Amino acid sequence: QVQLVESGGGLVQPGGSLRLSCVASGFTLDYNAIGWFRQAPQAPGKEREGVSCLSSSIGRTYYADSVKGRFTISSDNDFNTVYLQMSSLKPEDTAVYYCAALRGSPAAEAMCINPDGVDYWGKGTLVTVSA
Repeated sequence: QVQLVESGGGLVQPGGSLRLSCVASGFTLDYNAIGWFRQAPQAPGKEREGVSCLSSSIGRTYYADSVKGRFTISSDNDFNTVYLQMSSLKPEDTAVYYCAALRGSPAAEAMCINPDGVDYWGKGTLVTVSA
């Protein structure tokens, strides 16, 4: 059984930083793809946005334009954990952040632009950016 457990969300002031973590069980990062999506709490019907994805295949990382230069995705495959370091946070980054996993070796962009193709989801962690 695959489980993805996120942690690290919270309240932060604009310009601040947070690091999200996602521990995967029943799923290895070595030959699959994993990433982060987000959904604004005031837009529950809106599709989840792919923020950043990481894949073992060619095209290893992908970042949405809205977070390039501010967010960094990384992984520790020995601990089956993926991280999202978020810096220079803005109020528009406020959202529930979901860890997601996809079996196989898709390009990172292919995973991030197609949330319907994700195999597994975590329950999410809320990030609130507010003064």
